[in-house]
Amino acid sequence: MNDLESWLSDSAILSRKSASELVFEELRNLILSGRFAAGSKLPSEAKLAAKYGVSRPIVREALRSLQILGLTETRTGSGTYVLAAGDGDIRYGNYSARDLMEARPFVEVSAAGWAALRRSDDELSRLLALCDRMEGEEDTEAWVRLDSDFHGLIAEASKNAVFRDIVDDVREAMAQQSGLLTALGPRREESNEEHRAIVEAIRKGAEAEAQAAMEIHLKKVEAAVSRIIGSM
Repeated sequence: MNDLESWLSDSAILSRKSASELVFEELRNLILSGRFAAGSKLPSEAKLAAKYGVSRPIVREALRSLQILGLTETRTGSGTYVLAAGDGDIRYGNYSARDLMEARPFVEVSAAGWAALRRSDDELSRLLALCDRMEGEEDTEAWVRLDSDFHGLIAEASKNAVFRDIVDDVREAMAQQSGLLTALGPRREESNEEHRAIVEAIRKGAEAEAQAAMEIHLKKVEAAVSRIIGSM
């Protein structure tokens, strides 16, 4: 019996409360520790589901999150393979998780404040429409795209070209982060409420309130990211 077969034979009991998060966490740690080496093929969804005593959709969410972080790739008809053993530095494309969370408040909090003072009626209507669509959207990938549009539009409404360009540059990284959080936890519903609070402050032209609402949103995002992938 090889090392992988030995690992699969050991049963694992997980809390049903956050099963996909716990499956993701262990698989991620196995990759980062090198036990699942670069180039190795992960066990099938069925085998992982049997090991953890969870459904295959829960395993699928965990595997999708590993792929979002660039730790694995899924090859059609073949399975899921480890891309790199990793060094613990979780990345979204060109940016580390730490870099993204450190930078976002300096740009997006100010952008929200300026958007409250400078937004056009058309931009406000578009922000309100995005909130409505996100609150009614059930497909995770579609919601993530709307979330990216939301943050990009606030930067646009700030009428500050530097803020707009910075947010445009990191939108793909932000979308990967958002996809991770919505796959592994209740962040979609919570974000909808936070987004609505930001837009309501922008609607009222309340600069300080818009800044505070965006700051609260980003702090909650950071807390959720830290819970899932550890301290950054």
